[in-house]
Amino acid sequence: MSHLGVAKDVCAYLSHHSNKGSMVKSPFKNNFKADSQGLKIEVIIENKDACQRYAGVSLQGVTVKDSPKWLQQKLKSIGLRPINNIVDITNFILHETGQPLHAFDADMIAGKKIIVKNLAEGTVFVTLDEKERKLSLEDLMICNGEAGMCIAGVYGGLNSGVKAATKDIFLESAWFNPISIRKTSFRHGLRTDAATRFEKGVDISNTVNVLRRAALMIKEIAGGEIASDVIDIFPAPRPKAEVALKYHYLKKLSGKNYHSGTIKDILSGLGFEILKEGQDDIRVAVPYCKPDITLPADIVEEIMRIDGLDNVEIPAAITMSPAVETLGQEASCKEKAAGFLIGAGFNEIFTNSITNAVYYTEEVLQTTVNMINNLSADLNVMRPAMLETGLESVSYNLNRKNSDLQFFEFGKTYSTTETGKYHEQQHLCLYITGKRNADSWKAKAEKTDFYFVKGVVEKIMGLLGIKISAYNIEANDKLDSCINIFVKNELIATIGSVNKKTLAKFDIKQPVFSADINWDKVLVIQKKQKIAFAEISKFPSVQRDLAIVVDKAVVYEQVEKATAGAKLGKLQSVNLFDIFENEKLGAGKKSMAINFTFLDEEKTMTDKDIDAMMAKIIALYEKELNAEIRK
Repeated sequence: MSHLGVAKDVCAYLSHHSNKGSMVKSPFKNNFKADSQGLKIEVIIENKDACQRYAGVSLQGVTVKDSPKWLQQKLKSIGLRPINNIVDITNFILHETGQPLHAFDADMIAGKKIIVKNLAEGTVFVTLDEKERKLSLEDLMICNGEAGMCIAGVYGGLNSGVKAATKDIFLESAWFNPISIRKTSFRHGLRTDAATRFEKGVDISNTVNVLRRAALMIKEIAGGEIASDVIDIFPAPRPKAEVALKYHYLKKLSGKNYHSGTIKDILSGLGFEILKEGQDDIRVAVPYCKPDITLPADIVEEIMRIDGLDNVEIPAAITMSPAVETLGQEASCKEKAAGFLIGAGFNEIFTNSITNAVYYTEEVLQTTVNMINNLSADLNVMRPAMLETGLESVSYNLNRKNSDLQFFEFGKTYSTTETGKYHEQQHLCLYITGKRNADSWKAKAEKTDFYFVKGVVEKIMGLLGIKISAYNIEANDKLDSCINIFVKNELIATIGSVNKKTLAKFDIKQPVFSADINWDKVLVIQKKQKIAFAEISKFPSVQRDLAIVVDKAVVYEQVEKATAGAKLGKLQSVNLFDIFENEKLGAGKKSMAINFTFLDEEKTMTDKDIDAMMAKIIALYEKELNAEIRK
C-alpha cells in the first residue's frame, strides 16, 4: 500500500524474469542529525499492547505555508488535495513508504508530555472535522499532560493540529495494533488513509527511518531546525516470524513444480531471510514489512505472484466428478421470469443489501439486522424491505434525466428475532415510472399505471403455471391503491403506487409503481404444480358479449367470482373490455361490458348450447350482483 512496496515487488519480478538483479532506490538518507536540543518532549506509553513502538522528533521555527508546486502536483496526481507544506509532507511520505505520520503543534502539548493511553468510557473528544465524539474505553489516544490530542492512528484532534500560525511541531511515527485501530476506525466511521494502513499492519522496523526522512524534508521545505534527538520507545522488540514451506505442499497448492533455486531467489528478492534449506523444504524469516505472512500458504502465494499465475502449466488431462444439480427448479423459474421481463422492456438492477436505517420506522427497526462494522453511517443495517433500495436507483436515474423506467430486481430482505436467529427472504420486485412506450406516428405514449403493474405480475404468475386466487385491497404505510395478491390463502405479492411521503425521502416528484413478489413462496407453490399438455382443439371457439349495469361499488373481482359460481366447464375465459358511466344509467350506476369465450373439445357448439350457458351466467349476475342486463 505504498510506492516503496510496489517498487519492491517490481524489483523482485524483474530480478526473477530477467535474471538481472534489480534493487530498490531507497528514499532514506543517513545524514540525519539534531541541530539543537531546544524542544524536548517526553513520551510515555501506558498501553504497550496497542502501541508497541512510538517514535518522535521536535522541530522549531518552521513556516507553515503552501507546498512547492512539485509537491502539490505529486499529491494531486494520486487524488489528494494539498493543504499546507507540513500536512502535505506527511501525506507524501505516507503514500511513499506506507507509514502514517502525524504532526502536532508543540505549543498545544501541555506539560511537554506525550502519553499514549486509553481514556475513560464516554469521554468527549472533538476531532478535526469539528464533530464531538464519545470515546470508547478501547479507543487508544495520544494525550498531552492534561487531555487527549488525537485518536491514535485514526484521526487528529481539532485543537492540536498544525495551523497557519504554528512555529514549533512534534512529529510522530508509531506502530499501532491493527485490531485496535480497525475497531476504533469502524466504531467512529472514520475511514482514513492512516487507519487503512495501520489496520493491515505497517513495517515496525521502519518507524524511525521514516521519521528521519520526514524531519529532513520538513526542514528543507518549511525551514526551521531539528530541535531534538529522535525519541524511540520500543518496549518489547520481537524477532521476525518464521515460516517453513515443504516443496510438495507448494506443488500441491500451486499445481507447478518449482526448482529450489527459483524458490530461494524469489523469496530473497522479496526480502525474506533464508534460515534453512533442505532437500524437501525451506525455512524463512518473514520481513517486518509483510505482517500478513504467517502460514506456508502465504509463502506459496508470494512465489506464484512473482512467478506469474499464467506460468502454471495446464495439465494434459483433467478429472472431475459430475455435479448433482440441486437448484434446477429455482434457476429455471428465475430465468423464465427474467427472460419475460427483459422481453417486455424491463432492465434488471442489483441494489445494495446494506442500507440506511433512517428509511425505516422504529417498529421495523426492532427486527432489523444491524451492521456491527458498518462502512459508513449511511450503510448501517441489512435491508428489512426492498422498496427503499429500489427507489434509490429510481431517484439516481431520474436525477440524470432518465424519466421512463422499468426495473426489476431479484434480492433478499433480512430480519432477526433475537441474537443468533436471522431470517432471509427472496423477492422479485418491480419499479416502474414514466411512460410505457415512446411517442410515435402510430400512437401516443401511454403513462404507466397501476393496471400495467398488475398485468405484469399476472403474466409472471401465468408463466410459472400459478393461478391467482384472490385480490384484497389493503391499507399500506408506503403504498396508495395497495392490493395484496393471494394464491391458496398465501400472500405472494403486494402491488401499488408509492405514496408521496415515501417518494419525498428520495426527492422523487413523479408517480412510481411497485410490485413486491415473495419469491420463496412462489417457488414452493410452483414446485407443487403439475405440468399438463393438451392437444389443440379441432373445433372453433365461440365468443359472446354481455353488458350489465351494476352499482359503482361493484368491482370486477366480484364478477369473476359470480361467473366461477356457474361452474361451466366449456367457458374458457372471461374478459372485461369496457366500463361506461352516465347519468342515463341511474345514480351510482355503471355499465360493464364483458366478453366470454366458449369451447367444446368434442364438437362444434350450437347457439342453443351457448344460450343455455349465458342464461345461467345472467341469472347469477342478477342474483349476486343485483345486475341489470343491457339490451
